[in-house]
Amino acid sequence: MNKKALKWYLIQRFLIIMLAIYVSGEMISLLYRRVLFPLLGMVLDYQQVQITGSGNIFVFIIQMLLYFVAELLPHGAAEWIQYGLTRGMGDALQIHINSPLYSGRWGILLRILLIMVFLFLLGFSLLPYVAGALWYYKIVTVKVNELLEEEKEHQLTYERKRNLLLSDIAHDIKTPITTICGYSKALAEGMVQEEKQQTYLDTIYTKSLRMDELVTLLFEYVKLGSEGYVLNRQPADLAELLRENVAVLYEEFEDKEMELLLDIPEQPVMYEMDRLQMGRVISNLLTNALRYGREGGRVLVRLQEEVITVADDGEQIDPEFAEHIFEPFARGDKARTTNGGTGLGLGIASQIVKMHGGRLELDCQAEEGYTKAFRIYV
Repeated sequence: MNKKALKWYLIQRFLIIMLAIYVSGEMISLLYRRVLFPLLGMVLDYQQVQITGSGNIFVFIIQMLLYFVAELLPHGAAEWIQYGLTRGMGDALQIHINSPLYSGRWGILLRILLIMVFLFLLGFSLLPYVAGALWYYKIVTVKVNELLEEEKEHQLTYERKRNLLLSDIAHDIKTPITTICGYSKALAEGMVQEEKQQTYLDTIYTKSLRMDELVTLLFEYVKLGSEGYVLNRQPADLAELLRENVAVLYEEFEDKEMELLLDIPEQPVMYEMDRLQMGRVISNLLTNALRYGREGGRVLVRLQEEVITVADDGEQIDPEFAEHIFEPFARGDKARTTNGGTGLGLGIASQIVKMHGGRLELDCQAEEGYTKAFRIYV
């Protein structure tokens, strides 16, 4: 839950609790005015000469409480409380009680009992506010604990992904390094026949290029996620950018006898973007189709209603793997056991598209004739 959602959640709960407190308070006030006070008046047979002008139930209870407390104090203090404090809260309160017990030997006990009764009534009147405060405290506490648990789980997930990322980096760097070290040592010690030396050198060069590709992609991935990095966004033509990237890889598609089907509008499709980074995304998707598409198959490149589609008719992607395909170093079994990609390309592409305010999705139920499609919603 983000900060905005949490704020509205707490405000809604607060308003609900305030409404509940108001309704409960009105019900208690109604109970006092219609039932308890008339019943108490009948039992004591008192005549209420004047009540507070505001008619507030809390003020009335406090005035009644002060009235009975004052009668237990010396005469001077009693007058000061009855006509001083009560007048400060409203009009003066004067009560005449006709009960025989009130003036007899049990009068003091009756006064103390009445004080206890009005203390109970005052406490019961405050009950909705206390219950509301405790209710809101519980809501906030539960929500904070949920957020802490989510943060803890997020941190654990981050730690697992980071450890996996470091493990994959070590694996992908160690493999070509092992080959380079072994081949270069064999060449240095003269253990390789002259006719095979060029093959060894070519292998060392190929593995060096793969290491350079991995380090470059890793640098790009870290740079995109670093604090302070901003895109250089300017209005540019998406259609032209697509055609340029297709042209760069056109010969490679021909070498694999793959048919390129272009559905790109002739008129400009202007979009505010970082042309270099968005070009990297498109190039990555085309390279992905070239690498994992079917030799002699078809590749569709389409731009329609600000949606870029790159689809091919290669092998289906495993549904379980598809859920993690945009995570760093995510690769299927085939890619890991062959000279496939590094597993960083799609993660970088997804991050760039998100920074543009769009999204990159994999559609495993692509249109007829294709097994999968990557779509950029700009």
